[in-house]
Amino acid sequence: MRCDLTSKSIVIVGGTTGLGLSAAKACVDAGANVVIVGRNKDSAAGAESELGGKGVAVVGDAIDSTTVPSAIECAKSQFGRFDSLYHVAGGSGRSFGDGPLHELTDEGISQTLELNLTSLIKSNRAAVQAFLSANTSGVVLNMGSVLGTSPAPRYFATHTYASAKSAIVGFTTSCAAYYARHNIRFNVVAPALVETPMSQRAITDVEIQRYVQTKQPLEGGRVGVPEDLDAAVVFLLSDASRYVTGQTIAVDGGWTVSEGQVPDEANHE
Repeated sequence: MRCDLTSKSIVIVGGTTGLGLSAAKACVDAGANVVIVGRNKDSAAGAESELGGKGVAVVGDAIDSTTVPSAIECAKSQFGRFDSLYHVAGGSGRSFGDGPLHELTDEGISQTLELNLTSLIKSNRAAVQAFLSANTSGVVLNMGSVLGTSPAPRYFATHTYASAKSAIVGFTTSCAAYYARHNIRFNVVAPALVETPMSQRAITDVEIQRYVQTKQPLEGGRVGVPEDLDAAVVFLLSDASRYVTGQTIAVDGGWTVSEGQVPDEANHE
């Protein structure tokens, strides 16, 4: 079965920039209609125009409990149905005080968890409530990270972020088990370092770039681009993956199977 999304209606939370917008374009190319959710009004308007009439942008914060239900209702009113949710929204908590455990601030803990985990749980809840209310099957796809299971302590020591991404896997797997009898599927896609607005600290760091050449060795060793994830996303949202649930698919250039080279003196910081 080919990865066809024709007639599907998909809500992408965090779909106005970066990985989410790239996925939205790929879903549209595969035949879907999409509702993209983002916090910035200008980004939302620009992203909507890029989707060529097959996408609608909703401005809202995923942490707000009303945002995703509103987006789902928008999908129903605009496209007549709601089939799938892809939660991409999240981000670094460094500016709030995330970092190594002994340096964490209270705000770093709470804000990072809210941004990356609480918002996802709320969006997933809204999706499942909609599927159950309509007595339909459905798909939930969540954005994880290789940092949830494959640390890189020298360059990416944000322990609350890692805990949130690890928790996403446990949460998704638990939900997949519980809702399988309703034919509601849950999966996770977990990227490594990808060039997005969020990753600019790492992208512009020469030492991290050298590390990535050995940590993500596929195609000569490079930072990922959003389009690297699109085929996996379309597959997991399509009926081609109808017998797949509770899985985490790492799209990581080899991150999880590679050591990566760091200076010897850095190993025990």
